[in-house]
Amino acid sequence: MKNSVSHDDLGVFLTVVREGGFRAAARRLGLAPSKVSTTITRIETELGVPLLIRTTRSVRTTEAGQALAERIAPHLAGLDAARGEIADAAGRVRGRLKLNAPGAVMPDILPRLLATLTARHPAVETEIVVENRLVDIVAAGCDAGIRYGDFVAKDMVSIPIGPRTQQIALAAAPQYLEARGTPADPEDLALHEAIRYRLPDGPFLPWTLRDGAGTISVQPVTRLVLSVDALDTGRAYARAGIGIIGAFRNWLEEDFANGLLVPVLPDRWCDMEGPRLYYPSRFGSAALRAFVEICRDASGR
Repeated sequence: MKNSVSHDDLGVFLTVVREGGFRAAARRLGLAPSKVSTTITRIETELGVPLLIRTTRSVRTTEAGQALAERIAPHLAGLDAARGEIADAAGRVRGRLKLNAPGAVMPDILPRLLATLTARHPAVETEIVVENRLVDIVAAGCDAGIRYGDFVAKDMVSIPIGPRTQQIALAAAPQYLEARGTPADPEDLALHEAIRYRLPDGPFLPWTLRDGAGTISVQPVTRLVLSVDALDTGRAYARAGIGIIGAFRNWLEEDFANGLLVPVLPDRWCDMEGPRLYYPSRFGSAALRAFVEICRDASGR
């Protein structure tokens, strides 16, 4: 029997595997779920082996299905990249850009960069996977990742994205400071209520302040603990007067300007290296190259 499984059919199968279900794959591809199901059945019939195990709640690959997915993924990616390069040569950038980013860059760093990407290249679709833990971006199927300083993998190309330096600032609502007093030095923080973030591996995000030529870590009284995945939400609790919060200074500037929050010990805040975009040195898609160019322009490089 002549093999009638097409490149597009295999693309549908790989999308089902990556999206974890027929309906999710149908939404991704813009097809009817019945069309996706029919395509998978046709492939299985043609190859003579089941590729997917279907239940009412999930879809997972058989051993043969997993082997097929692993074999075809790089080939389909190569074809898609070739198509993108041809479109790029004609002055058009299209395709999908998948970024793996920590929550810290979501409120104010990524929006303006992605707005520029969308304006310049409207055919590019962007997907952001928000994760604060370290991941293998290649294994995760991402084009690039964003992390801070030493957390960038050494075998990756990296460039600044957003501010070159940032500060973890301390802030509190005026009503809280009126009731509890304003700390005059780092030691005073041990007597204050705090809104703390917990890192993925268990410890709190440290409060580190300058102390002469060195630094000092302080341990305030923890009143509210938030997951680091919800970094930007802590400001609302600080504005409500629950306690002092440590957050990125650029997040707090608007609250400082309108008086909803007051800086605490601003002369002791430490500088830290800003975030960096990182990606493999080879096989970058046209969409990734376009985004890198935008990041370079924004950082002045």
